[in-house]
Amino acid sequence: MRSIMPSASVEREHLTLVSSLRAQGFAIQPAAARPQAGVSYLVAAGEPIPAPARTLIVGSGQREVLPFRDGQPARIAYGHEDATVGNAFARALIGGPELPTAADPESLALLALAERVAQADITVLINGPTGTGKEVLARTIHLQSERRDGPFIAINCAALPETMLEAMLFGHQKGSFTGASSGGDGFFRAANGGTLLLDEVAEMPLNLQAKLLRVLQEREVVPIGATMPQPVDVRVIACANRDLQEEVAAGRFRADLYYRLSVFPLTTKALAERAQDIPALAATMILRHAGNRPVVPWPSDEAIATLVAHDWPGNVRELENVIQRALLFCGGDTIEAAHIVFDRPSAPRLAPVAQPVDDATLGQVVQLSEFAAIRETLAACGGSRIETAKRLGISERTLRYRLAKAREQGDDLASGTQRAISA
Repeated sequence: MRSIMPSASVEREHLTLVSSLRAQGFAIQPAAARPQAGVSYLVAAGEPIPAPARTLIVGSGQREVLPFRDGQPARIAYGHEDATVGNAFARALIGGPELPTAADPESLALLALAERVAQADITVLINGPTGTGKEVLARTIHLQSERRDGPFIAINCAALPETMLEAMLFGHQKGSFTGASSGGDGFFRAANGGTLLLDEVAEMPLNLQAKLLRVLQEREVVPIGATMPQPVDVRVIACANRDLQEEVAAGRFRADLYYRLSVFPLTTKALAERAQDIPALAATMILRHAGNRPVVPWPSDEAIATLVAHDWPGNVRELENVIQRALLFCGGDTIEAAHIVFDRPSAPRLAPVAQPVDDATLGQVVQLSEFAAIRETLAACGGSRIETAKRLGISERTLRYRLAKAREQGDDLASGTQRAISA
C-alpha cells in the first residue's frame, strides 16, 4: 500500500487533497522528523524539503504543475475552484505510472475489491467493454499479491491463430510439428511463480479450452509432442469483453471452464458510466504525454465539461487519443474546449417521448422512449445494428429483442429501418 506523509500545514490548508488521497487507498502516516522509505511527502511551499525523500510541494493560487525531474521535487499549485483537476494531478504525481486512476465511487470500490482479491491466490475473471482498463486492473492484482516479484505475462487469445496459440500457451518440443526446430517453454511455464493474463479468452477455440481447463485443474501442462506433464505454479487472470454466460448458452464457451475461471468475477464499466473518473484520467494522461514541456498544460473548466459530456464509445483508449490530440493543439499552459477534438459527435441521448397518450402506463412510456432512442441511433448509424448496439451500450442480442418487440407492437422503428439492418 502506498503511503503519504502530509505536513501539518498541508493537512490544514489542503484538506480536500488529503481526503481524496485517503479515499484512493493512500495510507496517511503521521508526521515524522526522519524520512521513511516508500513514503511520499506532501509539504507546503516554503517548508523544508525532506531529503532524500520523494516530495510534492503543494501551493495555492495560480495553477501550476511541475513533475519530478532530475531528482527535484514535484510542484503543484491551485485554488479551491480547481480542486477536482488539481487533486487528480497530485494523485498522478505521487502515485506514479503503475497506480490505476480512479475517482468515481464505483471505480474506487472496484479497486479496493481488487486489492482484497489480490491477497487470495485465486483465479479471477474480469468482464467489461474493450478499453475500460481490464489489463490495468489485472496488473494491479498482480502487483498487490505475493506474486509481485514474479513475472506478469499477458497474451491476447484473439491475436494468434489456433495452432500457434496452443504452442505459445503450453509449449512444444523440438520436432513436434513442421518448423519446430527447437523447443519452447510456452507462456504458462514462462509465467511460473507469477501471473498469466489471458485477454479476450472468449476467442479461444473449444479444443484449447479443454486443455486450458485441465491446466487450471491439475496445475500442470503437457507441451505439444510431450508425454510427461510439467508442473506450473501460475495465477491465471482471464479477461473478456463479451458476456461469457451468453457465450456458454450459445455453445461457444465451455461451461466447466467458465466456472473454473469465474472463481471471483470483477466487472469494469464503460467510461461514460463513470463520469467522475474522466477528470482524473485526463490529468494522468496529460502528465504522461506532456513530455519535456516546461509547463504542464491545465485543462479549463470548459474543456473538462466537454470531456464529461461525450459518450466515449472507445472508452479510455479514445480518451487518451483525445488528450494527445489536445496537447498537440495546445500551445500554451491551458487546454481549452476548442482543443478537444473527437472522431465523431456523441450519440443521441435517451429522451422521453414528448406527448405520451393519456392512458399510457409507465411501462409503455418507457418502451416508447426506448423505441425513439433506438430509431434515432439507427438512423445516425446508417442502419448498422452493430454500431447501434455499441452506441446504446447494449448487446446485439438485446437490440434484436427490442426490434422484435417493436415489430410486435407495430412501431415504425421496425418498418423503415429493418431492411437496412437485416443485411
